[in-house]
Amino acid sequence: MKKCIFLLICFSMVVSYGQQSSADVVIRNGTIIDGLGNPALKADLLIRNGLMELLKPGEQVQTQETIDATGLIIAPGFIDVHNHSDWSLQGEEKKLNEGFIRQGVTTIVGGPDGYWAPSIIKELIEVYDDEGIGTNVAFYVGHNGIRKAVMKKDQNRTPTADELKKMKMLVREGMELGAVGLSTGLMYEPGIYSNTDELIALSEEVALYNGIYDSHVRNPVHAFVKSHREVIEISTSAKIPGKLGHLKAVGLHNEGAIDEIILMVDKYRNDGFTIVSDQYPYDGAQTEKLEQIIRFPSDMEEGRAINKQWNSGNDAEALGLLKLVLTDEVKKAEIKKVSEEGENGGFAWLKATGYSSMRITSSKDYPELVGKYLSEVAEEKHMDPFDALCDLILQATESSFITLGGINEKDVQKLLLQPWNMIASDGSYIKQSNKSSGHPRSTGTFPRVLGHYSRDLKLLTLEEAVRKMTSLPADVIGFKNRGRIQNGLPADIVIFNPETIIDNSTFEQPNLYASGVIHVFVNGVAILQNEEMTGNASGRYLSLIEESKTN
Repeated sequence: MKKCIFLLICFSMVVSYGQQSSADVVIRNGTIIDGLGNPALKADLLIRNGLMELLKPGEQVQTQETIDATGLIIAPGFIDVHNHSDWSLQGEEKKLNEGFIRQGVTTIVGGPDGYWAPSIIKELIEVYDDEGIGTNVAFYVGHNGIRKAVMKKDQNRTPTADELKKMKMLVREGMELGAVGLSTGLMYEPGIYSNTDELIALSEEVALYNGIYDSHVRNPVHAFVKSHREVIEISTSAKIPGKLGHLKAVGLHNEGAIDEIILMVDKYRNDGFTIVSDQYPYDGAQTEKLEQIIRFPSDMEEGRAINKQWNSGNDAEALGLLKLVLTDEVKKAEIKKVSEEGENGGFAWLKATGYSSMRITSSKDYPELVGKYLSEVAEEKHMDPFDALCDLILQATESSFITLGGINEKDVQKLLLQPWNMIASDGSYIKQSNKSSGHPRSTGTFPRVLGHYSRDLKLLTLEEAVRKMTSLPADVIGFKNRGRIQNGLPADIVIFNPETIIDNSTFEQPNLYASGVIHVFVNGVAILQNEEMTGNASGRYLSLIEESKTN
């Protein structure tokens, strides 16, 4: 097995490097930000044979192409350590990952929130090898995927000793494939049924490979501090770095609570433990159509019919069927119970985040309610929150959109300043459009930090903003050859205009590409040139086994 996995990784490297040849390029007259937090400097950069080399002042070289970067920033390609576009990178239209390339992202880490068992990781690597990809891709091996593979449908319990042994074997298999660590999604099924001891035991397997523990925490809204403390308990017990995934203080009742997390992380870091977080720079979490936060009992025939329509993209038909069901008071009561409590202790959005966390982000039917939490709407209507929700649905002519977790902007900015906090999108593949569904993080995360928070608000320096996107994540996941501009490293390079870089997507129009990124090179090959996609696909699967070696 180990020999086969090693050959798969080697084959991935050979095929990926063989897709395009790297032309010699010299980048002149730009300002280099090296990703390490050092002051920016004027210098020229050579890309040759897929690697980068800083030129000495006045040094002349013969190259096939020269880029004049006057007024532009040359930086290491950005690393997105919490990304969900990995499974979408298939087919000519999607494989280049344009929405992230246009943000300056050259490497994504897929499989967060506990998604992928090793079998899925292998399938995706094979697809990338066959078709090519625009961005590099690394993976976490996922606890939820492993738990499903071992425990099948009987997941609402503690694993037996034999099942835990099998789960450990799958963690090792994932790490031998080159995964950067173990990810969990403890708010979701089946991770919701696991206990801390199970997770420590699996994380100890990761320690053998110098991986990390990354977590979508168990109860981020109703047990905010306790849930993040569990991440620290698991990682410190297993003696591996711990990452608080997409950290944010969600809900009206958690405003200001980010202070306690910051103090807790600082304490453990001062004691010598590696505890970090990642964050997307928005005041709202995942978005959803208002009516789709409702859950149905599994034996309710009408619920199955509505879900079928939703899954087929027939939202108008689904909304019509839902309105009919909600007029039946008996069925409405059954739906309320499952929506607010989950079925058999399982997952439901209203259970996980609740009315005081869900904020309306766009609505043609109720424009006056945009910016209000569902709990506030219920108070204004003097109604039970679920009744108020149903009232909004019953009177609607089309879908309204909500964020499932509103965040106070002051808390967003406070976390953004922490030196151990990385920038990550939690985003998915998006094709540019004027559709109202989706989240702006998928197309705007990195330019928003550079443009809005660094340039416009002056919240942090450009050098520090770039460090949070490059060397910091590279160091956390053990990628010694990425995330910095240094001689002899793979040429993952972004060149952007510091005066114009900005996100264009909003909660109302979340699928608009960002502006200001001019050129992007991945492994020395131009993917974006003069703001136009080249069609090249020089990304590759990045294995921790290889990337932890120093060039």
